[in-house]
Amino acid sequence: MSTAIRLDHVTKRFGSQLALDDVSLEVAPGIVFALLGENGAGKSTAIRILLGLAEPDAGHASVFGMESVKHSLEIRRCVGYVAERPTLYEWMTVDEIGWFTAGFYGGTFRRTYKELIARFGLPTNKKLKTLSKGMRAKVALALSMGHDPDLLILDEPTSGLDTMIRREFLESMVDRAASGKTVFLSSHQIHEVERVADVVGIMRQGKLIVVERLEKLKAEVQELTITLSDTSAVPPLVAGELLRQRRRARQWQLLVRNGERDSLQRLSEHEAVEHVDVRTPSLEEIFVAYMRNEGGSSTSEAIEQLV
Repeated sequence: MSTAIRLDHVTKRFGSQLALDDVSLEVAPGIVFALLGENGAGKSTAIRILLGLAEPDAGHASVFGMESVKHSLEIRRCVGYVAERPTLYEWMTVDEIGWFTAGFYGGTFRRTYKELIARFGLPTNKKLKTLSKGMRAKVALALSMGHDPDLLILDEPTSGLDTMIRREFLESMVDRAASGKTVFLSSHQIHEVERVADVVGIMRQGKLIVVERLEKLKAEVQELTITLSDTSAVPPLVAGELLRQRRRARQWQLLVRNGERDSLQRLSEHEAVEHVDVRTPSLEEIFVAYMRNEGGSSTSEAIEQLV
């Protein structure tokens, strides 16, 4: 299958609130895809539509070629899913809920589940209602992975996990992708996403504004700190898309995507420029720049606004 996940011009409203605005996305199998966005950006709505738990007002969604509305049960059988706030049967113990869930999947589910809860250090005889938030999150993760799904969809999966378990879990997601399985990850922990994601998408107010391989995105974005000879000087134009700009006295700081090497060379040689420092920003810095709605203008337009 060439596509694990597909959203084709999907739109979804809740009353007057536009949750998804003509969103199109394709996720290839065998990768870790991370969907980033602030609360209310539409991430969880997109996930629910993919799983057939909600219907789009327009457009189509599919998982492994199965249309989400028509084949929601089949999709949920072959997908592992952890919601941001998973609902569990509070009166069951950790062991009992694994036994109960194994009835839906059969095979090696129960054995794999037992291995996972042992790795997570969970007490098998404790009722779920007595567990901490972190322990409940571990139970939900174990249940989602017990049947070794080809697609794992995780909505804020590391919330409540301790540092070592979180690190081990994220590293295991890389191993899953290396074995040909797909991980769809929605998270606010951007520094963690940066360690494991192959491809990232950024959502803002229901729109998907960026989808790019992480290494390519970081290679295309540079932070330029330009120190000028005096406060009245204006830096020469730098080709590229401006994501962020700041000015402090003689220093200008620009976050630029797709800047040209020749343009940077001319910048450093300009008579008004004393020094240019070039740095590769983190994914979190790039994300914040897009969230502040500063992208989309040329550097010339931004400099005119700042002067």
